[in-house]
Amino acid sequence: MRGKGLCAKGEGVPRELLRALRYRNFRLFFIGQGISLIGTWMQQVAMSWLVYRLTGSALLLGTVGFCAQIPTFLLASFAGVLADRVSRRSLLLCTQMLSMIQAFVLSALVLTGSVRVWHIIAASLFIGMVNGFDIPARQSFFVEMIDRKEDLANAIALNSSVFNGARLIGPAMAGAVIAIVGEGICFFINGLSFLTVIAALYMMRLKARQVPVGATPLWYELREGFAYAYGFTPIRYILIMLAMISLTGMQYTVLLPVFAREVLHGGAHTFGFLMSASGVGAFAAAVYMASRRSVLGLGRVITIAVAFFGVALIIFSFSHYFWLSLLMLFFTGFASITHVASCNTILQTVADDNKRGRVMSFYTMAFMGTAPVGSLLAGALAGRIGAPDTLALGGVFCLASSLVFYLKLPAVRRAAKPVYIRMGIMPEVAGGIQTASETSVPGDVKESVRGK
Repeated sequence: MRGKGLCAKGEGVPRELLRALRYRNFRLFFIGQGISLIGTWMQQVAMSWLVYRLTGSALLLGTVGFCAQIPTFLLASFAGVLADRVSRRSLLLCTQMLSMIQAFVLSALVLTGSVRVWHIIAASLFIGMVNGFDIPARQSFFVEMIDRKEDLANAIALNSSVFNGARLIGPAMAGAVIAIVGEGICFFINGLSFLTVIAALYMMRLKARQVPVGATPLWYELREGFAYAYGFTPIRYILIMLAMISLTGMQYTVLLPVFAREVLHGGAHTFGFLMSASGVGAFAAAVYMASRRSVLGLGRVITIAVAFFGVALIIFSFSHYFWLSLLMLFFTGFASITHVASCNTILQTVADDNKRGRVMSFYTMAFMGTAPVGSLLAGALAGRIGAPDTLALGGVFCLASSLVFYLKLPAVRRAAKPVYIRMGIMPEVAGGIQTASETSVPGDVKESVRGK
């Protein structure tokens, strides 16, 4: 009743959207991340433009993307175990400091005119290794910043909004900076921006987390985490969907420099605007996700978002009009982040804290770990059939993935319903059920629930 009254006065919606910011630790993280991520997006744009300026090769764009992401796939599962064993804040402090060093080294190489393509590839491999540990730790760290678990989904959505708000600002800033003073300053700004998130982590006052003590074999914990994450039908299909979309659709950002120069006949500014258009859509999606009050219906949302993403990608791939390209990239940004944030929210809502790092490491492997293969394939394919046909083919695969997930929804609902009833998560969810339910429970418990 109180919520309805507030909404009637126009106050409830903003308060509901920002409710996770009442927690001091999350506010610090939110502000620090917001500044740091602007620098990260500036570096990403500068890196892509630098590679294409030096080589003019779509294949090398894909290669650099592959090198930046393949270590994440290889290391994420081990990093998930580590995130469950050690202080996640300490782990994040290490990864942020290493990322800062990488940015400053790249800046020095570019500003002194000594940068070579192999430097960029080596730096991409390094940051990929760092991200392999950073992402599972960061994703599983949310629960330590939020006191009430019901606000976890809002925190995830707000983090997505700040990520994509930076995605809106960073590329536009990078385009201007590159045009005026070159790529090296973008790397330098990114290095400075890491100081904010490092300071935020140091200033947090966290409750002591019980870290497992003992010499449990690494492979045992990996197997336990895999059984926990893969054993429940909704989680399994969410991870498969994430992997397929990351492999076939998310690589459009790798090829944007080609579209900016060869298709739309522009320069660094054009590239920056294209990235920003996608960022505007992604930010709008994050706001939409933050406005949701429960996980109800997220399975259907995932299906629609992926289908919409595929259609927008196909239209963009054949567009020769700047305004139409911007519009389609807005829709791809909206649909992709709606899909990813929905999957993230589902996976984090019910994951046990002592396995959260491993669950999110599989999320990282599915979402970011398959991306390097997709980057390499997209770059190689674009070199043979052209960037437009490559993206169109990716859009077709996304549509097919959406259809397969839609066909699996009845099975997902059947598996999810008894688990939600057992857990007592929201009467409307227990009675009506969404696809996106994401509980990882041991197989014997699950079978006993299903038997009932």
